Amino acid sequence: MICLSPAEAKEDVYVKSIRVNRETIVAVCDAELLGKTLLGGRAPFEVSERFYKGIPVELDEAIEHVKRATIVNLVGRRTVDAAILAGLVHPKAVLYFGDVPHAQIVQL
Repeated sequence: MICLSPAEAKEDVYVKSIRVNRETIVAVCDAELLGKTLLGGRAPFEVSERFYKGIPVELDEAIEHVKRATIVNLVGRRTVDAAILAGLVHPKAVLYFGDVPHAQIVQL
């Protein structure tokens, strides 16, 4: 079972939301991962500032952005765990780069 402590729920994550035609794309990452390259998967995964750096927010606000999106990229333990707890991501749909989780959501 995934459980976030009250302190973890208050920690900042970065949220970036952009509109492209009819799509709302939201990228969320744990703040400490921004700008890092994750190893441990089939290929390195860059948590690029260009894609993920938006505004720092608390997790509950980030989840509200995710709920309104049509395409979502999530990276980091707090971020992905919060999406799972909100029922937005199935735990078996999570990919890992080393011990760092990554998930995507596409609303059809």
